[in-house]
Amino acid sequence: LQNGTVPGERGKEDKSVKRGNWGNQIEFVLTSVGYAVGLGNVWRFPYLCYRNGGGAFMFPYFIMLVFCGIPLFFMELSFGQFASQGCLGVWRVSPMFKGVGYGMMVVSTYIGIYYNVVICIAFYYFFVSMTHVLPWTYCSNAWNTPDCAGVLDGNLSSHAALNLTRLLNTTQKRTSPSEEYWRRYVLDLSDDIGNLGEVRLPLLGCLGVSWIVVFLCLIKGVKSSGKVVYFTATFPYVVLTILFVRGITLEGALTGIMYYLTPQWDKILDAKVWGDAASQIFYSLGCAWGGLITMASYNKFHNNCYRDSIIISITNCATSVYAGFVIFSILGFMANHLGVDVSKVADHGPGLAFVAYPEALTLLPISPLWSVLFFFMLILLGLGTQFCLLETLVTAIVDEVGNEWIIRRKTFVTLGVAVAGFLLGVPLTTQAGIYWLLLMDNYAASFSLVVISCIMCVAIMYIYGHRNYFKDIEMMLGFPPPLFFQICWRFISPAIIFFILVFTVIQYRPISYNDYVYPTWAISIGFLMALSSVICIPIYAIYKVCCSEGDTLLERLKNATKASKDWGPALAEHRSGRYAPAFSPSTESHLEVQPLQPEKGAAASPLQGSNGSAHSQDSRL
Repeated sequence: LQNGTVPGERGKEDKSVKRGNWGNQIEFVLTSVGYAVGLGNVWRFPYLCYRNGGGAFMFPYFIMLVFCGIPLFFMELSFGQFASQGCLGVWRVSPMFKGVGYGMMVVSTYIGIYYNVVICIAFYYFFVSMTHVLPWTYCSNAWNTPDCAGVLDGNLSSHAALNLTRLLNTTQKRTSPSEEYWRRYVLDLSDDIGNLGEVRLPLLGCLGVSWIVVFLCLIKGVKSSGKVVYFTATFPYVVLTILFVRGITLEGALTGIMYYLTPQWDKILDAKVWGDAASQIFYSLGCAWGGLITMASYNKFHNNCYRDSIIISITNCATSVYAGFVIFSILGFMANHLGVDVSKVADHGPGLAFVAYPEALTLLPISPLWSVLFFFMLILLGLGTQFCLLETLVTAIVDEVGNEWIIRRKTFVTLGVAVAGFLLGVPLTTQAGIYWLLLMDNYAASFSLVVISCIMCVAIMYIYGHRNYFKDIEMMLGFPPPLFFQICWRFISPAIIFFILVFTVIQYRPISYNDYVYPTWAISIGFLMALSSVICIPIYAIYKVCCSEGDTLLERLKNATKASKDWGPALAEHRSGRYAPAFSPSTESHLEVQPLQPEKGAAASPLQGSNGSAHSQDSRL
């Protein structure tokens, strides 16, 4: 089959000359795997497990994956691929809901800002690892406290060994050198979120490096990033496997893994656990970020995105579980060494990857080499996601303006977004930066994602109409979506999401970081960030209804929700059935190899055929 054409159809060029396409299908799958498999798989999923009752967390996690994650993943891929538009352009399907696309852009902006800060910290660790002895190996540095107990300090001298023994036999708070290096040296943590202190210049420099790398990889859009992912999406698995083999040979590793796998069933009744499971699925798979729609929009029209969605979703979640084994084997070792419970040894959030992992790396032979490899892996994991976040914003802007001038200058749009992202990330490199990072992570990119996904489901299934959408997919793939997905899209996914929202509101608890409790004003800012993405939906809907034609409110609502005339496949050669233009056969055959111009006035008015005629034409495909 040529270029993904369905059986019985003659081979087509099937390329969008104007927007561009992936070089081949492997590029799309690897990019999507790189997008889904990110830093969250290493520092968020194991942390949520450790906070939410170990193995008990797996149950709500896989429930959410099957009934929410995979169906929504397939929906977004098929949505973007069918229209060949970014997260704004696809809402020609029901213009009143274009605010959902703007909400996705706001969410992607927030995540893109703080995500690159985590990458920049990985860059910092990557650079400082290029030394003979890792700086967090021993407790003999200027930033260390008397409470420090290093894994290797006992080998230094009898004095150090006695000091370690005394620490282990007392009730003082014992900390690892990697934790002190993280808190007291890298972050130089301030005492309050409002006390920004000074900008940490090494982190600022690394933030600049990370944004430059992201820009260079996206300088030619998907043409350049599609080549980069061959390495960035595959190499992390090599390093994870090496660390897994080393981790399970450590003393106490079994204890950590049992903590990871043994369920604490009492926590399964806590709505926060279910909320975290839903958030992690959305966060990890990238649902409602707009990235999936954007990446799929560069696919060829007949690509089997159903197959891709299953492969990518399962790969992503398997990676999360695999990374959890690596993390918990090391946490078990640290707990065994320090004589405390597994739950006491790790920092929250990103600190898990920058405390537990570095501690483990000091135990490996030639530890600087493994440290360089590991943090290089973290950088690659992060960049895979960051590429798509930036491309989502750039594609949305370019598709929305849509004229030849901005398409030719897409590189400058990419540069502008990258510079803005760097400047907005500067406050996160201050001494209070980690507080702000966690605030954004917990509020800006949490349940607003769930709300956006729920509204997207409702808009496509009930406003545009499930029968219309199923026929669109059949026209594109050659078969309708399986019955399970039809039921999930229409009933199960929106219902689960709605009830999770209700339970979360009932059992809401304010954010904290270790012993630090966030002040009320900071939590208010968090809620405003969460609200800023969701509020786009009603604001744009009201604006669209006001601008629509009609004498009564009901008429205006109908016109605002009705699919626009230029909704449908982007290339004229794919516009069959109810999307077929009202032209003679000779004109139609001429149009078949020409991209449909999306500008106003340039597109032909499609003939709205009946469902019966659309069905008969579609069935030929």
